[in-house]
Amino acid sequence: MESDGPGRVDLAWVYSFTQCSLSLSTLRTGYDTLCVEGRRTARRDTELGHSNTELGHSNAELGHSNGVRASPRVYTVRRRDARNVKGRTHVTTRTRLVAGLTAGAVLLAAGLFVAVRLVIASLNSAIPQADLFGVALPSASGSPSASAAAQPPANTPPEGADITGPLNFLIAGEDTRENEPGSIPHSDAILIMHISADLTHAYITSLPRDMLVNVPAYGPSGSGADFTKITHAMTYGARVPGGGQNTAQGFGLLAQTVTGFTGLEFSAGALVSFTGLAKLADAIGGIDIYVDHDVTSIHRGPDGADTVAQGGPFAHYPVGSQHLEGWQVLDYARQRYGLPSGAYDRERHHRQIVKAMISKIFSFDLMNHPFVAAYVVLTVGQYLKLDLRGRSVEAYAYALRNLRPENVTLVGLPGSSVYSGGSYIGESLAPIQASYFAAVRSDTTADFLAGHPELINDPR
Repeated sequence: MESDGPGRVDLAWVYSFTQCSLSLSTLRTGYDTLCVEGRRTARRDTELGHSNTELGHSNAELGHSNGVRASPRVYTVRRRDARNVKGRTHVTTRTRLVAGLTAGAVLLAAGLFVAVRLVIASLNSAIPQADLFGVALPSASGSPSASAAAQPPANTPPEGADITGPLNFLIAGEDTRENEPGSIPHSDAILIMHISADLTHAYITSLPRDMLVNVPAYGPSGSGADFTKITHAMTYGARVPGGGQNTAQGFGLLAQTVTGFTGLEFSAGALVSFTGLAKLADAIGGIDIYVDHDVTSIHRGPDGADTVAQGGPFAHYPVGSQHLEGWQVLDYARQRYGLPSGAYDRERHHRQIVKAMISKIFSFDLMNHPFVAAYVVLTVGQYLKLDLRGRSVEAYAYALRNLRPENVTLVGLPGSSVYSGGSYIGESLAPIQASYFAAVRSDTTADFLAGHPELINDPR
């Protein structure tokens, strides 16, 4: 259920697309049959009209041969009857063709509706929804199945029509080494997306992974309270008493820690692994991004291979517009050394990557082409955990249908390093962060940023 590069195609996607194509092909065959039958009927009726006309002429000639003068009135009537037969032929032909076209259109529309509903049902089930916030809520959509294709009553509003803003989403990038069993999870990327009350504007900001915060005690993992780097909240929360790691459980403690710092309650959350980030980028055909500083990797070579042991060569990302494929997106997101502001520049790159992905996904016009969404979701589903607090993917897709990439603003909160006894211990955001999050809580973010344009760092 995954695509590992340009050479492999997701089998689940091929199956879904084939099923839809077969359905449409069947409908088209039926439609063509209706048209052929209409043409055959037209030919038969036309031939009948010619036969009746010829019959009129034959009768007239018969009258002359018997010495009886054919009545012009009768002949005229016969000619008129012949014309009426031809008229009925055209009317019958048009009627049947229109009926065929109408029936074909109705069947085609019905088939598309069923196909779209089935794809959306698979989309809802492809991403595992987990209890990331530690408060289990019943699913609003139930278990997706083929019954989702049934058309709801005409007076039923679309799913998601009742979702109102403002909304706050918490997104965490998980730095667990999937190829290393027992690896301790960290949250290397922490992003907060605020969506305005009218659901048309979004604001994305980041919290430094090394930011010093109060991490509360957490019952599920048995961890105590601590003042430490925020990345450790995921580590502490993921511990399973008796052994093992549970990253979804770790997200719960991270969410509580972020809420304690910002005062924000979250409408939904997402946890994505680094592998998932690369696969998502590949699934959508890569992303286009503006590189604002020269970046040289310390991990990968120009072809994506690990070149650390050999001491290089290393991949380089020059200033300017660049198209990045999956491994490059991940590599670019990890770099901080050699950048003017170190980790803060890296976090800005995280925000740029998220916006670039939003832009690319929106470019597919998913509301009209949901098959693309199914492919993307099936590709990254196992690397992504969602908690939509009881709502479905379909519901949020509908609710946010009017959100456009150009209305997504990237916000960078300034900060600085903290030292103790000459040793580095973490990061601290500048006091303006409190005012920013107050504006988010009151949904006055646009007004606040209008007075603080220096916080907007969205290069080109």
